Amino acid sequence: MKANDLSTDNLVADLKRLAIDSEELLHATKDAVGDKAHEVRDRLKSMLESAKLTCQHLETKTVEGAKAADKTIRDHPYQSIGVAFGVGLLIGVLVTRK
Repeated sequence: MKANDLSTDNLVADLKRLAIDSEELLHATKDAVGDKAHEVRDRLKSMLESAKLTCQHLETKTVEGAKAADKTIRDHPYQSIGVAFGVGLLIGVLVTRK
């Protein structure tokens, strides 16, 4: 897994956690009174919806990327092995340098 994939997975997990926490906050403050409270709740609702859409978009994009990588590797297995070997060799050389 690449570092970018890990950061995308972490971002999706964080967005899901944020959505759950925000929904709990909205539920806990449903009886709050005042214009400012309603304004903040409305703003939080819109931001929550935006975060959910972003999360869905990231999940879809991640799945599409994984499918594309799988198709490329299946279409060109020997080239994929050669590239992986070359990258591994390069990393090995860089790590062992003094």
